[in-house]
Amino acid sequence: MEVYCTRPGCSRPQNHFPDLDNRATLKTVQQKYCTTCGMPLILIGRYLPSRLLGQGGFGAAYLARDRYTPKMRQCVVKQFQPAGDLGQRELEIAQDLFNREAEVLEELGNTHPQIPDLFAFFPLIVPGGQAGKQDEFFYLVQEFIDGQDLEAELAQKGKFSEAEVVEVLGEILKVLKFVHERGAIHRDIKLSNIMRDRKGKLYLLDFGAVKQVTKGAGGGTGRSTGIYSMGFAPPEQMSGSTVYPSTDLYALAVTCVVLLSGQQPEDLYDSYNNRWNWKSQVRVNSRLATVLDKMLASAPNRRFQSAAAVMAALAPPQQAASTSGPGSMTSRPGRRKPPAAQAARPSAPAPPPPPTPSAPPQTARSAAPSPPHARPVPSPQARPQAPAGKASLSLTELLSGAAFTGFEGGAIFFGITQLTDAQGSLVAAGICFLVVAGLIFAQWRRLVEVQERLAILGITLAIVLGGAFFQGKQASIVFGIILVAIFAGLLAVAFTVLFRLVYNLLARFM
Repeated sequence: MEVYCTRPGCSRPQNHFPDLDNRATLKTVQQKYCTTCGMPLILIGRYLPSRLLGQGGFGAAYLARDRYTPKMRQCVVKQFQPAGDLGQRELEIAQDLFNREAEVLEELGNTHPQIPDLFAFFPLIVPGGQAGKQDEFFYLVQEFIDGQDLEAELAQKGKFSEAEVVEVLGEILKVLKFVHERGAIHRDIKLSNIMRDRKGKLYLLDFGAVKQVTKGAGGGTGRSTGIYSMGFAPPEQMSGSTVYPSTDLYALAVTCVVLLSGQQPEDLYDSYNNRWNWKSQVRVNSRLATVLDKMLASAPNRRFQSAAAVMAALAPPQQAASTSGPGSMTSRPGRRKPPAAQAARPSAPAPPPPPTPSAPPQTARSAAPSPPHARPVPSPQARPQAPAGKASLSLTELLSGAAFTGFEGGAIFFGITQLTDAQGSLVAAGICFLVVAGLIFAQWRRLVEVQERLAILGITLAIVLGGAFFQGKQASIVFGIILVAIFAGLLAVAFTVLFRLVYNLLARFM
């Protein structure tokens, strides 16, 4: 069984334990430790990370198994890993965001079927890398949504139809209605934070940026702290002013027009005229166009003031009254209902019109004045593409591995054929095939890292070139062996690039 080390900076985090393939051993073993850095691998004796899902400036997310459930339930383990260049104030903000996500998931996730559940939240103190020192890490464990976020879905299949966008809009409005009525504002609605599972159910993710409403005399909700994704955030959020439920509605409308057009927000926003120019890119019915335009209004008081109001505007006339009724569509049957103590609170009153900011929305991911928020944790819920329990290879690793394997195969094959008789070619072909197959398998399982590659290359060249000199071969033969090996490496890289290109094309259209 593969178990992934969660210590930041571990040089070889993937660990293989054959004894854990035995279910009885897996259920009873006390602990396993990273063979490289000594980090405890079974978190609080329960959760076994198997692969890295994503990593950002604030933390990392891992796919894990819960060994104390009958079917070894999959879950997502998030670890708080702030970047080393953060100041004390930025570190405190990052820690607060991490804690806030856990609190919101506990309050909202366990009572709504389209928000991930929180399973655990805990610190872990372990021996540090230096003698006598300890490291402290913070983890939250949440429900794993086996699916694909809308950003990946859009890249894979292209722009959405009107019916598909209406479905997304309707489902996320239900979630926002639930969130807003409980005194919270998400503040980071975008494609990558909306996930569709394998059964087609939509979820709203990443609640670290949630703003809790604190109503004042003017009905305001407090000033924003600069946490947002530019291009999706409205002017009041970008300027650090008061945010409202309509702030989320604006971001949801941007998400919808991006899905309809297949273009990025910066391509749809006319900064010269300070307006959205999305309708020239798509064709939708007039009712939907009117609703989206109102959600995209620059001033908060010109937008819909609640998710229920948008739902009523989208519904046919005979359904509008029931749709806008109090408490409608806050949750679906078949899942836990919120306890009476968590009954829906009234939505925040309509905000007064704030001054219109002079700058329109931009397209960077976060505000410059707030460095810690410029590196958000990527959504951890994307569907794993590598085999279960294996860490996927990056493009750089893939190409460097191909060059290494090709070089090895070329050097071995040409070296043996030059140093033996004609029958040696058959032996060389057999040995070359076994070596290449073994190297591909070892790299796929991450048994061979950069240091091992260099050592293998050195040993191979020493044997082949040493044999050539021992037999008194000419210098041209020695040079030819090296040249053929380099050519084989380049040929392997070219073949890998071609194979990857064909694979991606087939995956896009099939």
